[in-house]
Amino acid sequence: MCSSINEIFSMVENKKTYEGIVPIENSIDGPVTDTLDLLIHESNLSIQKEIILNISHCLITNKNSSNSQHFSEIFSHPQALGQCKKYLLKKYPNSKLTASMSTSEAVKFVSHCAENIAAIGTDISAEIYDGHIVEKNIQDNMNNSTRFIVLSHEKTTPSGNDKTSLCFSFSQDAPGSLYKVLGEFAKREINLTKIESRPSKNTLGQYVFLIDLEGHQHEKLIQETITAIKKLVSEIKIFGSYPTYI
Repeated sequence: MCSSINEIFSMVENKKTYEGIVPIENSIDGPVTDTLDLLIHESNLSIQKEIILNISHCLITNKNSSNSQHFSEIFSHPQALGQCKKYLLKKYPNSKLTASMSTSEAVKFVSHCAENIAAIGTDISAEIYDGHIVEKNIQDNMNNSTRFIVLSHEKTTPSGNDKTSLCFSFSQDAPGSLYKVLGEFAKREINLTKIESRPSKNTLGQYVFLIDLEGHQHEKLIQETITAIKKLVSEIKIFGSYPTYI
């Protein structure tokens, strides 16, 4: 198992594995910024498909831990810690919360540590690393789901029910810049399923806009729209077209 999102990207980029699966969006905490920033700034991988899974968090410790009433420190990925915030405040208000690169890395560390510490992760990770599950379903919201994307070097062909993910940016601010880009989709009646922004990492106040839209990049109408948008933006990058999760 990889210990971080960066490691998964690297494994696929270097062709040490054919595909990699990374989280991109959570129903409670929103976008997974590590994934978005790698897609925008570093990776040339293509999104093959999306997967949506219900997330169930467990409190996990070493099998030899003698005290489940108090843990000096609880480890997990920041998003998992955030998704269990109410539970942690209620049951372990005095425990130090420490961020890990991933939930699996946290469980691996805790399961092989003799100290009285715990981790938040999945029941599968507890099984893999021989950890002890103290309590299941500790997430604050039972309707907690995460959208994952599958990445590889391959491109997809239209399936008839696709979405396309892309990003674009402007070289400078100007009135109506974003409005004009969105207008290209609107006048062709192309539905946008998501729009968000991330800092450009170049200048304070400058942003990269990310869009998910209905349709495949090889469809004539989508190609026409992208051609029109290229005249309005300084940069555009297509992350991939892939079947819509049903």
